[in-house]
Amino acid sequence: MKKAGFVALIGEPNAGKSTLLNHFVGSKVSIVTHKVQTTRTKIRGIVIADNSQIVFVDTPGLFKPRRRLDRAMVAAAWGGAADADVIVLLIEAHRGLTEGVERILGDLSNSSKNRSVVLAINKIDKVKSPVLLSLTKQLNELFSFSKTFLISADRGFGTKDLKLWLADKMPDGPWFYPEDQIADLPLKMIAADITREKLILRLHQELPYQLTVETENWEDKKDGSVRVDQIIYVSRGGHKGIILGARGETIKSISMAAREELESFLGCRVHLFCQIKVREKWLNEAERYVEMGLDFNDGN
Repeated sequence: MKKAGFVALIGEPNAGKSTLLNHFVGSKVSIVTHKVQTTRTKIRGIVIADNSQIVFVDTPGLFKPRRRLDRAMVAAAWGGAADADVIVLLIEAHRGLTEGVERILGDLSNSSKNRSVVLAINKIDKVKSPVLLSLTKQLNELFSFSKTFLISADRGFGTKDLKLWLADKMPDGPWFYPEDQIADLPLKMIAADITREKLILRLHQELPYQLTVETENWEDKKDGSVRVDQIIYVSRGGHKGIILGARGETIKSISMAAREELESFLGCRVHLFCQIKVREKWLNEAERYVEMGLDFNDGN
């Protein structure tokens, strides 16, 4: 008998949720950078394990929101958790029990009744065994987890056991997606996220959170290639100059890196064209939130 269900990956920003999702899927479907708060919406990665289809939901990191966009992202994270059959809470071993983790545990206590919540302590290669054992004990005393896994999402350690345990916990029923589908996300959104990742990796600390990327046009050409037109929205005129760089070298480098990754993902030639537009109020425009897969009203 087949099984199928949803697993939500939650945790603080940079806990390794996107890395774990990409590892399970076997392909890059979610942004991974060293900067926090890069996943903005709920991203579904689809994994087959034994006779189970697991739909993983990579959620934005849970943090104390300050802006409308922050609030919409946190609402999306809890929305993903609310819809899941199983919740996996990822915690960084070397950071331990932070104020943010304590806040998440409190919220889980109020919202996760009748559902399994799994603890996955990630990046275990960064701490010694006694520290790890102490942290495991401390966390399980604070919350009644269904199971605890010690993993390294980056290196793959312990992830197979976690995947098989989750597969066994999925409800009986037909699969939601074809066997060869790895993500439930429009290609236009994947392309926009690839470009946004390259911008984040190239630019300094603050600017990435003041920009968004939208795929305005997607055209399949007769020769099998694809034309992709994108707009990079920034909130200040000075940000446009930073992205352009001297003689346009920065945007050229970013576009080239995004095009190469998109070609690898699609398996065909890609013609990528990026424009930069200044929209001072984009963080308060409902249309921008729709393009990001967020609910504008959740930011109230």
